Amino acid sequence: MRRTLHLLLVVVAALTLYCCSNPKPTENMDNVTAVQDSCVMVDDSTVNGLIVYYPRASRIDLVCGMMPSKEDTSVIFCAEAAFTHELLDEFSHGNIDGDHVSGGKRYTGAKCRDNSGAFAWFDDTTWEFINGEYGELLDSVAQSGGMGFGQAIIIHDGVSIRPLWREGVNQYRALCEKDGRLCIVDSRDSVEYEQFVAMLEEFAPLHALYMDMGAGWNHSWWRDSNNQVHELHPVAEKSRYCTNWITFYK
Repeated sequence: MRRTLHLLLVVVAALTLYCCSNPKPTENMDNVTAVQDSCVMVDDSTVNGLIVYYPRASRIDLVCGMMPSKEDTSVIFCAEAAFTHELLDEFSHGNIDGDHVSGGKRYTGAKCRDNSGAFAWFDDTTWEFINGEYGELLDSVAQSGGMGFGQAIIIHDGVSIRPLWREGVNQYRALCEKDGRLCIVDSRDSVEYEQFVAMLEEFAPLHALYMDMGAGWNHSWWRDSNNQVHELHPVAEKSRYCTNWITFYK
């Protein structure tokens, strides 16, 4: 009897040790790993109607003239940034709306009354959103070897910039700073611009700057941790007229 009881205790102890050293995977284990290892964290649950992309980038640039290649595995996210002034078959920095900095060099762009603010990334990995005239900011970021471009400011220092500057139904996009992180925020569906701004206000970023959208201009992509590229919008006829892309690198 004692021998049988001893053997039973040994078996129970062995089973307990096995279970502790080999826990069953939880339902969310793969998701947790994906978030930790992902080049771009995607959040479609923060605010109803918005999809938020958080690139885990070490460097940002404004690539001009030709969209970054999907074969360049150092690129993890790229999207059209500043407006393009005219539909031209040949690229010119003067056809990008507003002065801008690409690769640490400042260029003169076309005049654009809708550019009410700007974004700049400094080579020391800091960044700045500005509401108002941004010439001095571009001078400063060029000296640091960074990048910058003008666009329509939507939210600055947590305050919405009114009046609403455009109308129409579209899938809208903004470059934002949320909780100390940069992110790209898209509307899931086509909505009125006023509704998109309302959703951004609910999302409550510190800053939000408009990004060029519309068929062709909205073609963009991001890369996951398995090196797979995901297109957010397909190439369209007008995609060939795009002139500049905010580009995040590993």
